[in-house]
Amino acid sequence: MLPGKLKKAITDNPKKLANLIDLVNLPSTLRDFVGQSQTSHLGCFRSVWSYIKTNNLQDPMNKNVVNCDEKLKSILLGRSQVELIDLPALIKLHFTKQPKKSK
Repeated sequence: MLPGKLKKAITDNPKKLANLIDLVNLPSTLRDFVGQSQTSHLGCFRSVWSYIKTNNLQDPMNKNVVNCDEKLKSILLGRSQVELIDLPALIKLHFTKQPKKSK
């Protein structure tokens, strides 16, 4: 069962949800990081988050900050630290905007 706000967001804007879950070809930097040639935007973000948790890269003093290792720096514009709130936007930069489909 979905929470009310999430259910409303999905029904109000199904295209936005489709953009998150549709499979896309990954650019080479993300392909090397994720280890797959295709995944969804959401799947890519999950892989990055899993990597952060597995390698204990969150700052112990401030859990809202990620201390990047060399592998993570390669996809986060070379930054040594990234705030969690900026993470989705930095990952989204790797995806090219899809042209609108004509009917």
